[in-house]
Amino acid sequence: QVQLVESGGGLAQSGGSLRLSCAASGTIFRIKVMGWYRQAPGKEREAVAHITSGGSTNYTDSVKGRFTISRDDAKNTVYLQMDSLKPEDTAVYYCNVGVLLLTGSRVYWGQGTQVTVSS
Repeated sequence: QVQLVESGGGLAQSGGSLRLSCAASGTIFRIKVMGWYRQAPGKEREAVAHITSGGSTNYTDSVKGRFTISRDDAKNTVYLQMDSLKPEDTAVYYCNVGVLLLTGSRVYWGQGTQVTVSS
């Protein structure tokens, strides 16, 4: 019954900014890791960033220095602040959350939100 709801996607100009949000709901004992993936048309899904429960972050090289991932544990929400956007950032962005349930660990995916960056 765990669900992820994404928001914040849209259209931005090159050099602009967007902030994505992903809120997890349901019966969750603990959220372990939260991350963002993206998939451009005709390309495979790639990992963009993730953040652990301890606050450690990791980014793919193409977004380092431009994107910032953060989390608000009180709200079970992860954010992706995207600055200095480039046309190559255009993709559907998916939230990914690893959770600990009473029955064990599982991963869940958000529905995806479109990010389009114009040149």
